[in-house]
Amino acid sequence: MEAKRGSIFIVDDDRIVSESLTALLEAEGYGVDTGSTFSETMQGVGRKSYDVVISDMNMPDTDGFEILSALKSRCPEVLVIIITGYGTIESAVEAIKMGAYDYLTKPIIDDEIRLVVQRAMEQRALLRECQALRSQLDERYGLDNVVGHDYKMLRVFDLVESVSNSTVNVLIDGASGTGKSKIARVIHHRSDRMDKPFIEVSCGALPESLLESELFGHTRGSFTGAVSDKEGKFAAAEGGTLFLDEIATASPALQVKLLRVLQEREYEPIGSNKTVQADVRMIMATNVDLEAEVAAGRFRQDLYYRINVVTLSLPTLAERLGDIPLLAERFLRLYCERSKKQFLGFAEETIQCMQRYHWPGNVRELENAVERAVVLGKQRRIGVDDLPPKIVDCAASAPVEESFASVSLKEAMEGPERRAIEAALRRNAWCRQSTAAQLDINRTTLYKKMRRYGLDRDPSGVRPKPAGAGAG
Repeated sequence: MEAKRGSIFIVDDDRIVSESLTALLEAEGYGVDTGSTFSETMQGVGRKSYDVVISDMNMPDTDGFEILSALKSRCPEVLVIIITGYGTIESAVEAIKMGAYDYLTKPIIDDEIRLVVQRAMEQRALLRECQALRSQLDERYGLDNVVGHDYKMLRVFDLVESVSNSTVNVLIDGASGTGKSKIARVIHHRSDRMDKPFIEVSCGALPESLLESELFGHTRGSFTGAVSDKEGKFAAAEGGTLFLDEIATASPALQVKLLRVLQEREYEPIGSNKTVQADVRMIMATNVDLEAEVAAGRFRQDLYYRINVVTLSLPTLAERLGDIPLLAERFLRLYCERSKKQFLGFAEETIQCMQRYHWPGNVRELENAVERAVVLGKQRRIGVDDLPPKIVDCAASAPVEESFASVSLKEAMEGPERRAIEAALRRNAWCRQSTAAQLDINRTTLYKKMRRYGLDRDPSGVRPKPAGAGAG
């Protein structure tokens, strides 16, 4: 029977109890299967995913504890309800310690089992929702979602992998729009603090008079307008990560307080004499040269050395021109999905135009340009005319040699090489053997370059045909 409200597996060697429970729960709209032995139970849960297992405690070949232990090991998401005709407080406590959802004694009262099963199903629904949200977070903040094959970005990825699970302070520097906030979230999401809060504060967005209160909190009456106690961001981030963006804008007084938190892991809310311990991982970001700020006397040297334990330097988009096609394709898929529109991709001249523009707004500006193109585009491919006029004008007026002035020869060649490989793949229906032959390179070299440029999957979603595969 297909589950309408959820699926249940009943384990009981007493046929009368098993049949009566089945009839009761099926009448409530649940899908129910039964078994009478340990072996039947394991086979049943191996074939099908159940929400709840109701198991008798005493059976000829096993007991409820063994079934509970096996289920928690093989399918921990299943909720187990133990029933018994010989209940004791000790066995009930032991069952709950082992992970049982509930423990009921016979004779089973209909209303009691209905209520327990209903609550178990509600908890399963919450667990599924949490799993779905976690999957969305993995998709949004996983390192795989940060696009970049440029060697500068690969170096950043290596550092992210190394520091994520440590408690070391991290400083992220880079121009506005390079993705500092996203990298901070990736670090948090890959750490053992991922289940705790991630709190972001832009130091430059708040007046100096409010920023200290925002971070550390305040007590009632500590200043004009403080009509009640307020918890600060440090308290909100307890056990998790606090990301301070634009740290260079912090006032001298705030810098002193931040230094104390970093050194002593404690602080006092404004107007309070109570010292609060802070178990918070600190990540800070800046779009200015902090070392120059220290030399100019605008930033404390001791604070700079305290936060500058590990520095992640994010390159500008102009320094990673080879990543522009990858980023543009990612944003195109994102906004096509959101707007329910379909495009085949970018025209080759559009990619060339984007690679000749200097992108002062970095990745954020590129994302905005692609979103605009999706909204306004009328052809099957995004054309040059779909880009913002300033991008087209600047790219058209920039000599080719100027557009590559800030990059190495290797970087400058990445764009044309990627386009040549993609064009050959399209002509050969994404067959690697034929493509390698046409490009006069070996298949291993081709595959490595495809992986590097994100071409190991056809834009239609079909994986490339391996070497030796037929064209059909």
